[in-house]
Amino acid sequence: MFCFATNAQNKQPNIILIYADDLGKGILSHYGQKIISTPHIDQLAKEGVTFENAYSGMVCAPSRASLISGLRDSDPNNFEITKAGIYKKISNGKYTNQQIQSKIDNTLTPPDNSSIFLGEVAQKQGYITGQFGKLEWGFATSHKQMVRHGWDEYYGYLDHVRAHGFYPPFLFRNGEVEYIEGNTHADAGKTKENETPEKYKERWNMNGKTVYSQHLFMNNVLNFISKNKEKPFFLYFPTQLPHGPVSVPAVHPDFANNKQLTPIEKEYASMVKMLDDNVGQIMAHLKNLEIDENTLVIFTSDNGHEIYYTQEGRVYKPYKNVKTGVRFDDLKDKFYSNFGGDVFDGNGGRAGLKRSNLQGGIQTPLIARWPKKIAKGKTSDLLVANYDFVATIADITGYKGKVKTDGLSFYKELIGKGNNKEHDFVVYASFIGPTIITKDGWKLRTHVPKNAFELFYLLEDYKEENDLSQKYPEKVRALKKEMLKACAGNLENGVFTFGKNSIDVEKKSKKHK
Repeated sequence: MFCFATNAQNKQPNIILIYADDLGKGILSHYGQKIISTPHIDQLAKEGVTFENAYSGMVCAPSRASLISGLRDSDPNNFEITKAGIYKKISNGKYTNQQIQSKIDNTLTPPDNSSIFLGEVAQKQGYITGQFGKLEWGFATSHKQMVRHGWDEYYGYLDHVRAHGFYPPFLFRNGEVEYIEGNTHADAGKTKENETPEKYKERWNMNGKTVYSQHLFMNNVLNFISKNKEKPFFLYFPTQLPHGPVSVPAVHPDFANNKQLTPIEKEYASMVKMLDDNVGQIMAHLKNLEIDENTLVIFTSDNGHEIYYTQEGRVYKPYKNVKTGVRFDDLKDKFYSNFGGDVFDGNGGRAGLKRSNLQGGIQTPLIARWPKKIAKGKTSDLLVANYDFVATIADITGYKGKVKTDGLSFYKELIGKGNNKEHDFVVYASFIGPTIITKDGWKLRTHVPKNAFELFYLLEDYKEENDLSQKYPEKVRALKKEMLKACAGNLENGVFTFGKNSIDVEKKSKKHK
């Protein structure tokens, strides 16, 4: 863990962090996607810098906590995560909003004074901070947490499970419930993943589904930019897209007549397309307000690709080989798009998907554009972790205080001036165990339930097909030693499970009475 002071910069830029949900590298046309065109995100890359060696956590909640705190998800002492679902109980009348907030606040351990969070760093430098969209911490968070993390204002979900639907009956604005007229489903209109004619009809039954959540988020994003155009602002936009289950108000014209796609695949592609269009709207708004030149726009994702539909003979969940019927196990039988039926190849040919410590689960896009400081069309091979953002935002904003973090700033690499101190390695937890990736391309991954270790040299084997653990036992021992340190001395700490790693607020709060 590193503690360091940062250097003040010149005139403060506006900062916009767009955090896509379950968007793998392969789903962007910049990285070779053939079916879905993403011209606005591609344009960010053409006019900025693309980090080719960027990583995030393997699933939403711990990944977002790492981003906000600057700490690894492999050490259980770093942060607490709550279970999902409690906010649904506003709809059935079991709890009020204030009762839920109190339960969460009385259950979680308050962060110590040395902790500093993503929004807080910018806030301390005089930035107006705003967060709009999906929740930014754990599976359920509270107003007190959001304020502690440094958000002057926010609007969106405070819980993960309700964010599985796109027509919420209510969202939260600065801690208060804000009801949405015409949306009547307590589960926010959550759809089913098994594609049948009946499920198709159910998905497109729009009774009680009037206002799409992403449209609400975009209105708030654009308004926030407009009202703060004269001030330095930090906008964090954890979009709900393209997380499933699949739900979209209309199929995009690009896919309506595509015979290669099934109806639900057309809808999923439309969700990705909407996200790209939203990026285009944000960029156009910045230019119209004439604040484009000194606004840093960063686009990344919380984890790798996921498939949100299952259809007999085409793609299965739980995932299995569509030709042999064998279940993928993340070890002997690894998911690859051509075996698993992913027509989009959303992981870009990599092994694995979300929830896995394979490359398809943890390697993510990271693109940044800032005309005043970043040269056009750059690429970088710097090893970057999502827990680097707190340190990086501190450098960008000129924050001079201490920053306690497992991350390192990539600010100098961002603007192409000087050499950043670089990670020797990054470490992440997963449902099957931790993994470590080094700056020179080595990767050791675990499958703790099967007591297995695999060693790969990613520069020659990004698909993780050639296990080198028997050939290089010394490398395995050395990387295992570092991995153990990052897991607080026990590899089991790098095995994330909902039961072990997330707190049941209702049960725990009863004990506190």
